[in-house]
Amino acid sequence: MKNQMMATALAIMEERFQKDSLIALATLDGDRPSVRTVDAYYDQGSFYVVTHALSGKMQQIERHSTVGISGEWFTGHGVAKNIGHVLLQEHQVLMEKIRCAFQAWYGNGHVNETDPHTCILEIRLTDGVLMHQGVRYELDFANEQQTGGKP
Repeated sequence: MKNQMMATALAIMEERFQKDSLIALATLDGDRPSVRTVDAYYDQGSFYVVTHALSGKMQQIERHSTVGISGEWFTGHGVAKNIGHVLLQEHQVLMEKIRCAFQAWYGNGHVNETDPHTCILEIRLTDGVLMHQGVRYELDFANEQQTGGKP
């Protein structure tokens, strides 16, 4: 039953976030929290953000990689990491998905892929709470299990 609930929750996550999604990303700057809205794309337990390696959020993540996120009836935690430049060969398939999801604005001067500091931020989810049609799914992404499906 738990595996079926997790499969249902993951399908909802894909339906809801496997597109251009605005999420709130919370980081720590010392002991002071900072939060900002970012465009993100969800795929297989992670959110991906195209950003600049020298930005404040990336500097904060470098010092403290645990982050909080929130968006469209989902809250969670994850481990954030700069996985490298957007044009790296190993990111080709992911970047095709991201460019497609962000097509309304991505190619209109908002992202400079030739800038050596343009990178992909991966937020690998560890846990979260997803609400859908009155059901609360408590998700353990680290162990890929759903710990509760409560109305």
